[in-house]
Amino acid sequence: MPASADRILTTHVGSLVRPARLVQYIEAMESGLAVDREAFDALLRQSVSEVVRRQRQAGIDIVSDGEYGKFRSWNFYVLDRIAGIEERDLAAPVGGGRDRGLFPEFYAEYFPTQRLPKRGTVVAVGPIAYKGQAAVAHDIEVFKAALAGVDVQGFMPVVAPASAVPMFQNEHYKSEEEALFGLAAALREEYAAIVDAGLYVQVDDAFLPYMYDLAFAGRDLADYRRWAAVRVDALNHALEGLPPEKVRYHICWGSFNTPHVSDVPLKDIVDLVLRVKAGAYCIEMGNPRHEHEWRVWEQARLPEGRKLVPGVISHSTNVVEHPELVAERIVRVARLVGRENVMAGTDCGFAQAPHVKRVHESIMWAKLEALAEGARIATRELWGRKAE
Repeated sequence: MPASADRILTTHVGSLVRPARLVQYIEAMESGLAVDREAFDALLRQSVSEVVRRQRQAGIDIVSDGEYGKFRSWNFYVLDRIAGIEERDLAAPVGGGRDRGLFPEFYAEYFPTQRLPKRGTVVAVGPIAYKGQAAVAHDIEVFKAALAGVDVQGFMPVVAPASAVPMFQNEHYKSEEEALFGLAAALREEYAAIVDAGLYVQVDDAFLPYMYDLAFAGRDLADYRRWAAVRVDALNHALEGLPPEKVRYHICWGSFNTPHVSDVPLKDIVDLVLRVKAGAYCIEMGNPRHEHEWRVWEQARLPEGRKLVPGVISHSTNVVEHPELVAERIVRVARLVGRENVMAGTDCGFAQAPHVKRVHESIMWAKLEALAEGARIATRELWGRKAE
């Protein structure tokens, strides 16, 4: 993982609000309309180049392509890149297990406003294999072209096995676990392609914590931990052979701007998270439901050589964090795990799909600028001198 001996580096989780023109093309393609694919590709390249430049301008050190080349969502994009599965009974998504049961009136109003992409039941019908070589190669090529000549490092988000297909049916393998490990082996090809291209790979795994609310809230915690432990093992299977220092692992409790009162506490899963063979762990610590969990690091210990990327900016509100608050969040974690082991990040992405955005685009950039300014203030406090 990139690290600095003399300052706090900045990054974020990956997904950024898409430009309106790019979304128009995607909507047309989703509707089955004929579009000029060369014109779309030219617009995509221009948009990725611009978003890289804007991230650098905002003060971000390790940037993404905004996930501009992915359709559907941060996780279900991969269904188009996997052979051996079928998606059946496509319908509007339903979520928010126990939390939704506690606040039904709110959810009834909220979900229809989110423009969430439809999804169906995923069924393993044959040997699972990766078929997205051309798609990921194109994503990499567009991103690397945008990075050329810009003084930043790049990472690309991908989906973890547990979040790619959090609930599925199995009509081919001997067991659900065998199917899960088959999926992990397939995803390794996407992960490796990104690392081999000289980029950092970020594995997004929102469903690892989120499934507690969806399927395990109110049950014995041990049941959930057994479920999660198998998913961590599957992810490590997918990461086998990849250098940990090139891997980031991101968890959150779902990006929904919802109550989150049924989230599993970080203290109950931090040991599982730290089992993932990643060089850095990107974890929410900037929103009202999870900010207090920075204190988990009074007891939890980072593995040797690993980094912590606390979310010090939240995607869940249009209020722009004050840079001094951002600095406070960075400093208190750095004093627990070591200033050299911390990068400043965001809780989650700002746009989980082309049509889904959690804050206005202009506010997103203001938040990233606040992140960078907060990191500069934290650097002065932690190193006792002016940050460059």
